[in-house]
Amino acid sequence: MIIDSHGHVSAPAELYAYKSVLLSSRGSHGRGRVKVSDDQIRAAVEKEPFGPYSHLDYITKLGTTMQAISPRPFQLMHSEKPAKIVQWFQEEVNNIIYRETQMYPDRFFGVCGLPQPAGEPLDMAIRELERCVKEMGFKGCLLNPDPYEKSGTQPPAMGDRYWYPLYEKLCELDVPAHIHGTGSHADREPYTLHFINEETTAVFGFVNSKVFDDFPNLKIIVSHGGGAMPYQMGRFEAGSIMHGGKDMDQSRLFSERMKKLYYDTVLYTQEANELLIKTVGPDRCLFGSECPGTGSVIHPRTGATVDNVAPLISNIPWLSDADKKKILSENAIKLFKLDVKAA
Repeated sequence: MIIDSHGHVSAPAELYAYKSVLLSSRGSHGRGRVKVSDDQIRAAVEKEPFGPYSHLDYITKLGTTMQAISPRPFQLMHSEKPAKIVQWFQEEVNNIIYRETQMYPDRFFGVCGLPQPAGEPLDMAIRELERCVKEMGFKGCLLNPDPYEKSGTQPPAMGDRYWYPLYEKLCELDVPAHIHGTGSHADREPYTLHFINEETTAVFGFVNSKVFDDFPNLKIIVSHGGGAMPYQMGRFEAGSIMHGGKDMDQSRLFSERMKKLYYDTVLYTQEANELLIKTVGPDRCLFGSECPGTGSVIHPRTGATVDNVAPLISNIPWLSDADKKKILSENAIKLFKLDVKAA
């Protein structure tokens, strides 16, 4: 069994046409709706190619049993004004995701996006999280550490109390938040690089804060293997020792506090995944492929698609069969509280 914790919605073009109307009118024509039939949604999932295959054919070919689907992050326009267009678009995306989970209940489960208009309180995001979990059965949410989308204003660090009302609601609902950046206004830092930088910064912010002291039951997943953090962990380990002293409580080491978080395997190379697993342990790793997505291309050296991640985990020689099973399915089943049995 393979549970993919990191996937994004394949939606009809009408969803993105709706977004373009909101952006061009700035909401002056009212909210409107995305009006698509079930057949149009099926076509987006089963017929429209994304890379070499349709979404459903692709995950079936790669042996994925179930996949989390969330919004396509670079589309979420959290830095746009007025705030209402951010809210309206996010709600419509979540509605499409919900419909797909109802149409394919054995293949997809929902991870909602949150309306996080830059500079605004988190009330809107908390209401949408509650709607998606309580009314539509979503299993988690995306959380964007930089709603300003690299537009020049620095967002609060993940340990800042700005985020605490959302953390409190996540604990109350007992669902995880999946750290994932959105767009970027900086040419020097395009969105795909911005994702990695924000994930790295998010890990640093969580570990060097009191968040997990104040919210010991908080569940946080970090996309793309924690960004650059496993590669740079030794540098920050030294800093934690410097501040803690030679007789410090070893549970306060940076390496130990990193294990309060979960990390997905959307890294696309076996070597990178091996480093991640060695750094945080198999109990803290969730299989993810972001398939279809950035890696949905055929590598000229291997002839295989880059986002065929499961063999990269299965082929790690020093990883036990029990630990492979944890990463490929069991950890996600437990974290998302999925009603499936690991096989």
